[in-house]
Amino acid sequence: MPRITRAALIQCSNPLSDTTDLKKIKSAMIEKHVGLIKKAAEDGAKVCCLQEIFYGPYFCAEQQVKWYDTAEPIPDGPTIRLMQDLAKKHQMVMVVPIYELDMTGVYYNTAAVIDETGQYLGKYRKHHIPHCHPGFWEKFYFKPGNLGYPVFQTRFGKIGVYICYDRHFPEGARELGLNGAEIVFNPSATVAGLSEYLWKIEQPAHAVANQYFVGAINRVGTEAPWNIGEFYGQSYFCDPRGQIIKQASRDKDEVVAADLDLDKIQEVRNVWQFYRDRRPESYTQTAKAIGV
Repeated sequence: MPRITRAALIQCSNPLSDTTDLKKIKSAMIEKHVGLIKKAAEDGAKVCCLQEIFYGPYFCAEQQVKWYDTAEPIPDGPTIRLMQDLAKKHQMVMVVPIYELDMTGVYYNTAAVIDETGQYLGKYRKHHIPHCHPGFWEKFYFKPGNLGYPVFQTRFGKIGVYICYDRHFPEGARELGLNGAEIVFNPSATVAGLSEYLWKIEQPAHAVANQYFVGAINRVGTEAPWNIGEFYGQSYFCDPRGQIIKQASRDKDEVVAADLDLDKIQEVRNVWQFYRDRRPESYTQTAKAIGV
């Protein structure tokens, strides 16, 4: 019997982009996503992933300590508890990226994974942290991830997470594949410019090299007062052959749902034996870098 998982991505704009009132923005974004999560469930999704730091604007466009107040512990914060309730209500696995408070003064860019019963399965912390002009001052807000590249066993497949800037680094994408990932989600906040043409290259390339499904999520719209550029949406799913099978628009709030045939992973790996033929012992510079 085919293993078909219907999965969903949510791309969303900030409904209060003209204000920097932290509590109002967070409340409005959560409320908006509750409706979109419901829509994903009504569309039959059994797995749903939200965009990077879904409950706020992309505040890394500036360096202000006030944004520390939006961080929450995982899993004991109010947002993750709400998402656990929604996962149980909709019987849907949820991947929920938020700003994580680990301890006083220590923060991570993190995605929590919750199963369809509402059980918290674990979290992934973003490893690669950019700090560059214009407007991506992430080292001011996040420590690099320290939990490795976990893969979460769910009823609907083995799920891995890579976050935004991570996608420029093939090593972690390979780690997720070696750890057994069948679907890798990459929640992002990416604006038009130098990296846009990479949006449809890098992640299909990861899917091909590692022969798994990828779900790439990007928010939409512009966000005042920074106006660092247009978040260009175009969230999509691609299959283990790197083919984009469903894609969202550039400028609209959208739920992107697609049926992922997980049996295709075995089918593709039977043809392209990349994991059999890889030669890690011969990649000498990589070995030196990790002290082997």
